[in-house]
Amino acid sequence: MIDITKLNIKEKVELLKALYKDIAGKGIKGDTQLAHINTFEARILKMYGGSGTINPETGLPQYFGGGGGGGSQPDVTTQYVREAPGIEERKLGLMDIASSLAKTPLNLPAIQVQGLTGLEQQGITQSGITGVGAPTLQSGIGAIQGAQTAAGQGVGLANLYGAGAVQTAAADPTSTQFQNYFNPYQRYITDEINRQAQMQQNQIGAQAIQSGAFGGGREGVQRAELGGRTLQAIGQAQGTAFQNALNAFQQNQALQAQTGLQAGQLGLQGGQLQAQTGLQAGAQLGQLGQMQQGMAQSDINQLMAAGGLQRQLGQQAIDATRQTQLQQMYEPYQRAEFLKNIYAAGPTSQSAITTTTSPGTNPLAQAAGAGLGAYATYSALQRQPAAVQTAVQARSGV
Repeated sequence: MIDITKLNIKEKVELLKALYKDIAGKGIKGDTQLAHINTFEARILKMYGGSGTINPETGLPQYFGGGGGGGSQPDVTTQYVREAPGIEERKLGLMDIASSLAKTPLNLPAIQVQGLTGLEQQGITQSGITGVGAPTLQSGIGAIQGAQTAAGQGVGLANLYGAGAVQTAAADPTSTQFQNYFNPYQRYITDEINRQAQMQQNQIGAQAIQSGAFGGGREGVQRAELGGRTLQAIGQAQGTAFQNALNAFQQNQALQAQTGLQAGQLGLQGGQLQAQTGLQAGAQLGQLGQMQQGMAQSDINQLMAAGGLQRQLGQQAIDATRQTQLQQMYEPYQRAEFLKNIYAAGPTSQSAITTTTSPGTNPLAQAAGAGLGAYATYSALQRQPAAVQTAVQARSGV
């Protein structure tokens, strides 16, 4: 085996010529040339009727059977209208990109939902606590009940003292009670009346003895009159004492009755005041209980509102992250769409290629015609003659 790395340029050229002649001779059906062609040129050869198969001996592509230069007139003429070579290649490349993207599955990010925040959890926990303000309301109810009790007690005291006062005022004094109201010095008044009467008796007796009429009728009359006056004075003194005692008793009874009524009135007023105070306290405690419930509800609302705002912001962050991931995934598709729009808005020059099929050609003429035809077609596409441009514009409707 020849080591071509050890050959110089001249030797490599000679070797290439020998290999070219040998390999070119392996062509079949008139193929006698080896050439460098691109994909577009290969497609042109196939459009001209080339086989485009693989040579069994060399393993190289072969294009025998294409139209040549010379021979009889063609029986069938076929005309192909296509994009300009550069534009067509770019569009085909774009289609390859789109096909590759379509075949690649996308791992789309899952849709996520922001959970409850700590503030919302706290609000839910507080909303589950029932009976807020109930102790205060119970205290208010107790105060109202105490007020009712106090009012009842006040009425009871008023009835008790009032009834006692009425009974006291209407009661007759007993002898013992009545004696308590007599003047303790009344006995001395009676004794003084009796002493004064005795002194007068003695004086009457002395006068009778002096006049010599002691034991006479006149003395008796005087003594009887003195006795009557003495009894009358004693009776008047005792009557006055009795009346004074009665007045004092009645005044005391009236004072006791008035005191009882005042005590009952004070008891009633005290009960009413206590009842009013209890009712006011109960009402205030009830209002405080309601305020506690309202404050608790307000706290829950504030917690839920602030927590809801936090959850909304968190959800927006999650959605923004997912949207960013989706944009990154679809960015290649957007670039492909961008290229498609560019190609669609760009030039749409077309090429008109005519192929013919002849009943039969000379093999040598066919080979030469294939090479010349490919070269002429390629040159025509590069130059774009005015006639071809006119035909392309007519076909595209411009």
